[in-house]
Amino acid sequence: GPCTHVGDLEEAPDSWLWISPAPAVVASGENYSCWCPSKRLILRLLYFVFPIVQTLGLPITDEQIQEMKSNLDNIDFKMAAEEEKRLRHDVMAHVHTFGHCCPKAAPIIHLGATSCYVGDNTDLIILRHAFDLLLPKLARVISRLADFAKERADLPTLGFTHFQPAQLTTVGKRCCLWIQDLCMDLQNLKRVQDGLRFRGVKGTTGTQASFLQLFEGDHHKVEQLDKMVTEKAGFKRAFIITGQTYTRKVDIEVLSVLASLGASVHKICTDIRLLANLKEMEEPFEKQQIGSSAMPYKRNPMRSERCCSLARHLMTLLMDPLQTASVQWFERTLDDSANRRICLAEAFLTADTLLITLQNISEGLVVYPKVIERRIRQELPFMATENIIMAMVKAGGSRQDCHEKIRVLSQQAAAVVKQEGGDNDLIERIRADAYFSPIHSQLEHLLDPSSFTGRASQQVQRFLEEEVHPLLKPYGSVMKEKAELSL
Repeated sequence: GPCTHVGDLEEAPDSWLWISPAPAVVASGENYSCWCPSKRLILRLLYFVFPIVQTLGLPITDEQIQEMKSNLDNIDFKMAAEEEKRLRHDVMAHVHTFGHCCPKAAPIIHLGATSCYVGDNTDLIILRHAFDLLLPKLARVISRLADFAKERADLPTLGFTHFQPAQLTTVGKRCCLWIQDLCMDLQNLKRVQDGLRFRGVKGTTGTQASFLQLFEGDHHKVEQLDKMVTEKAGFKRAFIITGQTYTRKVDIEVLSVLASLGASVHKICTDIRLLANLKEMEEPFEKQQIGSSAMPYKRNPMRSERCCSLARHLMTLLMDPLQTASVQWFERTLDDSANRRICLAEAFLTADTLLITLQNISEGLVVYPKVIERRIRQELPFMATENIIMAMVKAGGSRQDCHEKIRVLSQQAAAVVKQEGGDNDLIERIRADAYFSPIHSQLEHLLDPSSFTGRASQQVQRFLEEEVHPLLKPYGSVMKEKAELSL
């Protein structure tokens, strides 16, 4: 059948797992396995060409095909390592090793193929599978935050622009700002995954000249081979045009959406860190957790800080494929190879870590409504002044006179807050001023925080129903999995 999942094709020993040079990365085991350098997938790519070329008329025997098939998992890693040291060529090392296991098939192994047939097509299969691992994790993060937003859709909180007090919003509406960015990331990851095309069978410089020679000038058979190999690999389309490699702009597209995800996570976790400082919201904090070795009272937002740190790393990785694509001379240069082996794996492993950590954060967010309410009480009197003026005008007062009274009282209250460190006492001053007696009975209503949040609650409900829930529907079967951290 089509090799649609890397996990179905290889079970690498622990000693062959990708070891990330970034020690902070604690990605899932499945994502490590996705990037392990086992060559089982490479051997399958080498193998499944031959039943196809046999049906197209090349003299390949059933015995040769069966010999290769029965040895696909019979890999002598030690011999392959010795061959690679001798030949200084990773693919040819495994061709020689495979040939040692398949003496009858050895003369035809790698027939007409190139290292990039093996390497690039393997990379594309791995990239597709790596997206399969990330998408459910991102969907779970969105789902957890959607539950949080729904629960707190009506809870008023002080909005901030320039990190200065602004009009009120709700805790749930602010969370929807985070969710909207992550929904865009989910759509972008899926778009790039669905847009991946197989390199296919193209030859040394993309002209398919060697295969045209094998099939004695039969263009139709060359196209059939390309089409059948592409379908066997589980891809709907292959590139019509390639050089020796698939265009490295594909890597730019892949890392662009991952870097964009990193930006979203960084913004979300920065907001959480700032809210932790305000004591309005906190990430999970275990009973035995230590915030500081020197200051025992501290509750540092270390999960969010870790996310911000790794998100910066993920965003900077985009520079690698940008520069690589820009310096690929003509049909190909080999200075792409070592760079790609690091940045592609690192990007997915880092994104995996971010999503596991962010899911853990979102499953345990703690909100402190009383602290939020106190901050609103400090700022709301100033925000309510326009409503107070309008109420006075309705009660028969002069707008200009009322405005001047409010201005003087507001300046006095501000001085108490800024110069004396006291609470905002503007409302008390209004209550004590006989000028405002016509509306004293209305002050509680005029200062109700929920009257300052506009349509925030309704926006949350509509956003979740119309945009978020339909987007998450394909991932319904994987929503229950919890995120466990070993930080």
